[in-house]
Amino acid sequence: MTEGALAGFTVAVTAERRRSEMAALLERRGARVVSAPAITIIPLIDDEALHAATSACIGLEPHLVVATTGFGFRGWLEAAEGWGLADALRTVLSGARIVARGPKPCGAIRAAGLTEVWAAKTESSEEVLQRLLDEGVAGLRIVVQEHGEPQTAFVNALRSAGAAVVEVPVYRWAMPPDTAPVKRLIDQVAAGQIDAVTFTSAPAVKAFLALAEEKAADIATPFRNGTTLAACVGPVTAAPLAERDIPLVMPERYRLGALIKTVTDELPRRATRLRVAGSVLEVRGHAVLIDDVLHGLAPAAMAILASLAKRPGAVVSKEQLAATLPRGNDGHAVDVAVARLRAALGSGRHIETVIKRGYRLRVDEAA
Repeated sequence: MTEGALAGFTVAVTAERRRSEMAALLERRGARVVSAPAITIIPLIDDEALHAATSACIGLEPHLVVATTGFGFRGWLEAAEGWGLADALRTVLSGARIVARGPKPCGAIRAAGLTEVWAAKTESSEEVLQRLLDEGVAGLRIVVQEHGEPQTAFVNALRSAGAAVVEVPVYRWAMPPDTAPVKRLIDQVAAGQIDAVTFTSAPAVKAFLALAEEKAADIATPFRNGTTLAACVGPVTAAPLAERDIPLVMPERYRLGALIKTVTDELPRRATRLRVAGSVLEVRGHAVLIDDVLHGLAPAAMAILASLAKRPGAVVSKEQLAATLPRGNDGHAVDVAVARLRAALGSGRHIETVIKRGYRLRVDEAA
C-alpha cells in the first residue's frame, strides 16, 4: 500500500469497532476520512439472559458449540469470569466439538486454550449450517453463540433436524445513539461527494440502507453509476447490497487490512486519466493530480473539472457546467469557477475558452 495512494479521495467508515484503526490506515494513504458509525454494539455482560444461557450451557454439557464471532466468544468468557463460572464453562467447552464461523472466532477459541475442529471458509452461517446438517445433528446438544441478533433460521433448522439447542446472546446490534453522522453521510453519498464507503458487517449495511430509506435518499444511483465505491470486508457483509443489485468490491481475504488494500487499489484505478496540454491529469474526488503532483480544488472548481473530464475535448456549455455547481447557477458563477480552477492548476493552458459556446479541456490523447 503506497503512502499517499488515496490522496484526493474521500472514504467513509461505517464501522464502530476498529473505526479509529481503519481511519488511521486510510489517512496514512492520503484519504480524507468521514467517520459515520451505522450501528453500535451493546454488550450484554450483566444481562440476565446471558447469565441464564451460560448456566444452561454448563448444565447441558453440549456435544457441539458454534462460535460465530471472536468478539462475542471473548465477551462470553469474560462475562463468565465475572460470575465465577469461567472454569465450569471452559470445562464443558473443552469437552465439546467447537465449530467456528471463520478464522476470527478461531483466534478467540485458541486464546482461551481451546481448539476448534473446523472453521467455515466463507465466514457464513449458511456454510456452518450445511456442514452440520450434512454430518447429522439428531440427538445432539448444541450451543450457538449469537452475533448481534437472534439466529432464528439457523437455530430452527438445527432443532428441526433433531438437535437440542441453547442460544447464547453475548451482545446485540442497535442504531447508534446519534444517527446524525450517518444521515449526513447518506446525503453526501446521494450528492456524489463520497468516493468510497466501507462496510465491515451486514448489520451496518442494513442500518445504512434503512436510514437512507427513512430519508428517501437515492443512494443506489451513485453506487451503480460508479460515482461511489461500495467496499465490503466479505460476502456476509456484502449480502444486503447484493440483494439490491448494488455493485461492490471485496478482498479475497476477508480481513480489515485486505479491505483497506482493495480500496487503495480500486479508487486510483477508477480515476479519470487524460493527457491535457502536455500534462497527465488524473481527476479524483476532491483533487487532481497533474503529472503526479496533487492539486486540491474547491468544490466549484472540482465540479467544473469533473464535468469537462467526462467529455474530454468536447465543448461543454456554460448552462451545462452551471447545473453541476454546488452553488450558483448562472454563467458568471461558471466564469468565476473556471478562473479559480485555472489558478489552482497553476496555468490556463489546460482549459480552453470557446467564445459564445463554453469551455473544453485541451486533450492531447487518452493517458
